[in-house]
Amino acid sequence: MLHRLLLTVLAGFFLLPLLSHAAKVHEYLPVDHPYKQAVPTPESSLGFEIGVRHPRHDQLLKYMQALASNSERIKLTTIGQTQELRQQVLLTISSKDNLSNLDAILANRKTHNEAGNSTQPLVIWLGYSVHGDEISGANAAMVVAYHLAASESAEIQQMLENTIIVIEPSINPDGMDKFVQWVNTHRGSTINADPNHIEHHQGWLTGRTNHFGFDLNRDWLLLSQKESQHRLAYYHQYQPHVLGDFHEMGANGSYFFQPGIPTRTHPLTSSKNTELTQLLATYHAEALDNDNRLYYSQESFDDFYYGKGSTYPDINGGVGILFEQASSRGLQQESDNGLLTFEFGIQNHVLTSLSTIKGAWKNKNKLLEYQQNFYKESAKLADNEKFSGYLLHEKYDKYRLNTLLDKLKQHQIQVFPLEDDFRLDGVIYAKSDSYYIPLEQRQYRVIKALFSQQSQFQDNTFYDVSGWTMPLAMDIDFFEVGRTWGLKLAKAPWKKATKIASYIKPTEQAYAYAFEWHHFLSPKLLNKLLNSGIKAKVATKSFSARLSTDKGRQTKNFARGSVIIPAGIQTVKNWRDILVKNSDEIDIPLSRLNTGLTIKGIDIGSGSFRLLKPVKVLLVGGKGVSQYESAEVLFYLDDTLSIPVTVVEQQRLVKIDLSTYSHIVMVDGKYSALGKTAANKVDTWLKSGGVIFGQKRGAKWLSEHEMLAMKFVSKGELEQLFDSENLQYQDKEKLAGRKRIAGAIFQSELDTSHPLAYGYTDSNLPLFRNSTLIMQHTSKPFLALAKYSAAPLLSGYADQNMVNRIAHTSAIVAHNRGRGRVIASSDNLTFRGYWLGSAKVLANSLFFAKAFSTSVSD
Repeated sequence: MLHRLLLTVLAGFFLLPLLSHAAKVHEYLPVDHPYKQAVPTPESSLGFEIGVRHPRHDQLLKYMQALASNSERIKLTTIGQTQELRQQVLLTISSKDNLSNLDAILANRKTHNEAGNSTQPLVIWLGYSVHGDEISGANAAMVVAYHLAASESAEIQQMLENTIIVIEPSINPDGMDKFVQWVNTHRGSTINADPNHIEHHQGWLTGRTNHFGFDLNRDWLLLSQKESQHRLAYYHQYQPHVLGDFHEMGANGSYFFQPGIPTRTHPLTSSKNTELTQLLATYHAEALDNDNRLYYSQESFDDFYYGKGSTYPDINGGVGILFEQASSRGLQQESDNGLLTFEFGIQNHVLTSLSTIKGAWKNKNKLLEYQQNFYKESAKLADNEKFSGYLLHEKYDKYRLNTLLDKLKQHQIQVFPLEDDFRLDGVIYAKSDSYYIPLEQRQYRVIKALFSQQSQFQDNTFYDVSGWTMPLAMDIDFFEVGRTWGLKLAKAPWKKATKIASYIKPTEQAYAYAFEWHHFLSPKLLNKLLNSGIKAKVATKSFSARLSTDKGRQTKNFARGSVIIPAGIQTVKNWRDILVKNSDEIDIPLSRLNTGLTIKGIDIGSGSFRLLKPVKVLLVGGKGVSQYESAEVLFYLDDTLSIPVTVVEQQRLVKIDLSTYSHIVMVDGKYSALGKTAANKVDTWLKSGGVIFGQKRGAKWLSEHEMLAMKFVSKGELEQLFDSENLQYQDKEKLAGRKRIAGAIFQSELDTSHPLAYGYTDSNLPLFRNSTLIMQHTSKPFLALAKYSAAPLLSGYADQNMVNRIAHTSAIVAHNRGRGRVIASSDNLTFRGYWLGSAKVLANSLFFAKAFSTSVSD
């Protein structure tokens, strides 16, 4: 017999049965609460009760569609599709009248905020299971949606007349199904709560991430993934006052809700936000207290990085709240607190979902007033700044520039084109390559969050990264503008152009075609051409040529790294049509040369043009290898550049015929499964002409097996950087924070004459570092493609002792080994899919590795 205890939240928002097995939806809800019989329950749609097994995303979606079809309080909206073609949906729950006028209500929200109109509705956003394997949230979403759709309580009806509730039942549909497939495959007929059972231990690529392997709860700010982009458009349309973000944590925890650690709150977050978070926390505590459930707050988690669902609202006029439930990672699991069941976790998330609604409803006026004052305060803060805005400038690569501008636009930041060239600090910036971001606009705090280069912090311990400055990641020049005298701006903000390049028509008379390598997608075009059988060469020296254009003959300078397609060596039929078609689709401009004789530099028949070959890439993956860094490399090569990558688990590598691959990529990870036999096999392939790229511990593995001619600073040497004498036990965590680099941005100096730096026009290259792996200094010439500068820290936290040790050391190195090439980086070149600035080094490693030769033999 289930024991029930009724909690009152507007006549029954809370539920409390202490379930130890799967239950019908009403057993999660208040006793004797009135519900409309016509509204379907989850079990009537799923075919099983909540908690008895893990539902697939299509089953969850089917139930939400049934709810929307049978309740006038629900509007179901498809906001996009995932990579695996699953629907992303939102449920908007409110009164019938509000839903009928939803577009008008939302359109008026912005005006109301600025005018201080207190009659606007309260908006609450509840997002569940951004990590697909933290699935108690998605199940709780069905219970909460049913309760709000079917309840006949007068109090709930009154609340919905003045409140709009948005439910995103599964933020990560692909990850959800990845996890569900795992647990449903490995569960037995009898429930097994042993923590060692395979049901509780997923394979290498877990359901936490999306299809590509990205953590979507780090992507709210960066927007590298389509799921995030789809959601953000609706987030800004609804402008929620409160957002609940529902997660799971380790099985031996209890239940966490924010506030987080007070000293780890970002300074852009207002103190009033923290006050409101603490106020709402009293409602969560009440709900959990009444059922004697363990919980805690103000520990473990922080509010610093704005790329998470619980922090992004904090710079957008809302209050974000993180909820973490101890995870059964299956149906049941033994834990330090006893038997942890799937349905127990579902119950907790239902309780705090409803406490969020209750707390927000009870404090509606405070939340409305907070959002109104938030933007007024932002205007004052912008006015008090010592500069007026940021100037963006990028002359050569419009893809990176437009990617940055597009991300800013998605964050509702207004960026203005220049109508005239602008002089700043003695430098003239061309209007065609420059844009201005005024601080005095609604999204002031978001601008500051994206452009900040903070490096001093009250607390040196971070749950996530401490530096994420977006223009540094994109390698886009940006400058603070003080006086705006002489700055002439367009009246309308920037809008994305449909095409960038100007195109040519194929002609039989052309001697050769050429395209420049500074375009971000040039590797994509080159790969398409090589795989089509078109022969291409790279210029290892600069040249100038007279071109035929629609406007007549013009002279153009081509830098090292420019790619030519000579007509005389082509054997593929209709190669000109293939060339122009691909350049048009990828948006890379072609130049048409009518003679092999250049007016300056190397001629087209020179041996300084190196013939390029198609690439075939193998990525070493599997257990022990970072699924995140593997995902970032795969996303860049496969999704962005359309270069297929073969993933081979490290356990299988010894059995693979490596001779069919041109390149091997090893990202960060533990390569314990690669023994001496595997190492010898890789080295033999390498000496025979292969190219291997190692990143972080992948590079260290190459060093340990004497393929990479670099040594790494030992842990003992790093320990000596820190004086631990006279420290007390309470200083332990702070010292540990000083010894690590959680995620910061460092300045490197790039050798732009090196073939692996083709396409770069600036020697300053910001790199992302989230480890303490440091290459030892070497006096051997020509090894270093990039070295850290004398004062390398650009953004984020790193102890000064660590910064000094990193200064002047090598960041990226490359050299010969036999007929092959070894390329290594101590940093993550493709971090979280938005670090476009250093990503091209990886592409250059694929196509231009044989264009350099650096011997390391004594």
